[in-house]
Amino acid sequence: MKEKQIKKTHNLVVLIISVASIGAVVESISQGWEYWVPPLIIAGIVACWVMHLLEYKDALFRENYYLVFSMLVAFYHGIHPTSFFDIVLISALAMVVVTILGRMVFLSFFLTEFFVLFAMQIVYGLMSGSLVLDSLTISRIILHVIIEICIYRGLVECIRHQASIQEELSGKEKEEATEREGMEDFLVNISHELRTPVNVINGMTTLMLKKEQREDVISIRDAGGRLSRQIEDIQDYSEIQRGDVVLEEDKYMITSLLNDIAMFFVATARKNSPELIIDLDPNVPAMMYGDLGKVHKILAHLLDNAFKFTKTGGVYLKVYGTRRDYGINLVMEVTDTGVGIAKPDIERISKGHYQANKKRNRSTGGIGLGLSIVYGFVRLMNGFVSIESKKRKGTTVRVSIVQEIVDPTPCLGVDTGQFVNIIFHAMPEKYKVVEVREFYRRMASNMAEGLRVNLYAAQNLREVKRLLERGDITHVFMGAEEYQVDPAFFDELALKDAIVTVSAPAGFTTTKGSRVVVMPKPLYGYPVAKVLNGETEGVERYETEPERRPDLDGVRALIVDDEPMNLVVASGLFQDYNMVIDTAESGKEALYKYDRNDYDVVFMDHMMPEMDGIEAMKKLRFLAEQNRKVVKVVALTANAISGAREMFLKEGFDGFISKPIHIAEFERVMNRIFPRTEQTQEGGRP
Repeated sequence: MKEKQIKKTHNLVVLIISVASIGAVVESISQGWEYWVPPLIIAGIVACWVMHLLEYKDALFRENYYLVFSMLVAFYHGIHPTSFFDIVLISALAMVVVTILGRMVFLSFFLTEFFVLFAMQIVYGLMSGSLVLDSLTISRIILHVIIEICIYRGLVECIRHQASIQEELSGKEKEEATEREGMEDFLVNISHELRTPVNVINGMTTLMLKKEQREDVISIRDAGGRLSRQIEDIQDYSEIQRGDVVLEEDKYMITSLLNDIAMFFVATARKNSPELIIDLDPNVPAMMYGDLGKVHKILAHLLDNAFKFTKTGGVYLKVYGTRRDYGINLVMEVTDTGVGIAKPDIERISKGHYQANKKRNRSTGGIGLGLSIVYGFVRLMNGFVSIESKKRKGTTVRVSIVQEIVDPTPCLGVDTGQFVNIIFHAMPEKYKVVEVREFYRRMASNMAEGLRVNLYAAQNLREVKRLLERGDITHVFMGAEEYQVDPAFFDELALKDAIVTVSAPAGFTTTKGSRVVVMPKPLYGYPVAKVLNGETEGVERYETEPERRPDLDGVRALIVDDEPMNLVVASGLFQDYNMVIDTAESGKEALYKYDRNDYDVVFMDHMMPEMDGIEAMKKLRFLAEQNRKVVKVVALTANAISGAREMFLKEGFDGFISKPIHIAEFERVMNRIFPRTEQTQEGGRP
């Protein structure tokens, strides 16, 4: 905003200087003054415009040039006898330029120049006899001097008043900034403090649901999850506003990211929820380098917004990329069939006014920070966001971010030695919203093209049978409604002729003994590619190769936390992996236990009294070195501010898990510090 104002001011200043200088050139030529000066003045005008348009150097340097050039032109004009009574006009115009720029010191320079030129003109006129000091001339000289002094005093007051207003505005801005920073600090602190009880709520409900599925406990768990996400939103938004966001980059697989998205959808989907269609370009690199956590949040916020304002129809997520010398422009595009966004609201959102429609946020839940967080993260990743929408016509939000390529191999592939012919069976009449049918068609077409397999569309059972009669059909994909038209036919087909896969919502089952593969919605590339490669095991659980359940049988773990309920929660969650669990309520107790026992991994809280987690970790490392032991230490903490992961890893931790504990994050960290090649031995890790 300040830069725009400076440019606007300089536009006016350069224009005034140019007009005055051209006037001096015209008068010089008409009066026959020095012939070599006008070209220099023209060159000076050109230099003014070039410096202004190119923004050469800083604003102060350019202003100094404009004012010095003005003084030289004024001196050249005022030194000639014919300009005696014009000096005050040129000087006044120059001082107006100085006032526009707010440069008090140059007012004195121009005033001094005026008196020097005026005195020179009087002396020259008296010596040459061209000036007669009669009463009229004397009165005119006195009048011009008074006018010059009055103009000078008036402009001095203008500059002082302008400076006073600017100082007052700056004071208010500083006060507002201080208040805003204080509020942001409060939000960060309160969100940090809320993480511990939320961790207990989420953890305890998860443990209870393992024993018994109860609707009231599910409701508590869902409320805890929602609160946890809102706490993260407040923290992310505060950090973006303060400019404290740090990218925590590492290698990640796009299939793993979309697997987490699909799993979350399966866990939170309700009856009659809009459909989610995931269209992953198989040619996206298998492994990239970037901030997986923030990319995940960008996608989660885009999808959350889409589902909030879509009552019927579906949400279409398309992920593709354009490879460049520097890596890849990864594009994530979310299209919905919802209520849409008005053009003025889109403009407000893009400027950071996150609640485009406060009534909508109140009616749909949430605190409305999603798109502001998306914009903040995307800008940090040197990307851009575009929104296309019409009221009641749906919305498309497109995000493009730059990511490095670690493994350029396509993320999805089919064994080229196999001959693959696919029937995609979808009955058009089952889609109440026609856009959803188009989403599925585009997804299937893009996937077939990317995997280089043959795809045939069938809208009814008759067309399926006609295509089968032609032979060479290897796979049939369909929805639950299509299967239920004639289950016996598809069961028989799956026994002898083709691999039949049904994409169905949770709770769907085939007939007993059927070999039909059931794949949960949402349908997306990775499990489809597994089926096409003949790997039907595990597709019902959304497993991706690098993120399978870690093998932790017999791993000896010490959990350190000063909050007893956190120890109960973590112990209950980790015991599900057949780990041998021990606990400690302080850093000192952890050191005491470690000195007398063997542990493969220590989960260390950060904020503890007497000895914090970092100090305890360093003393534990020293103790391990003395006893010739090897131990992995993982930070398990509610301190999840931006950059925390890097900070803990830099301090010497082997991994970082934030509270509330997300199982996917826990498994990802444990898979990394205990690779599958390490086999669990009796009594712990080797």
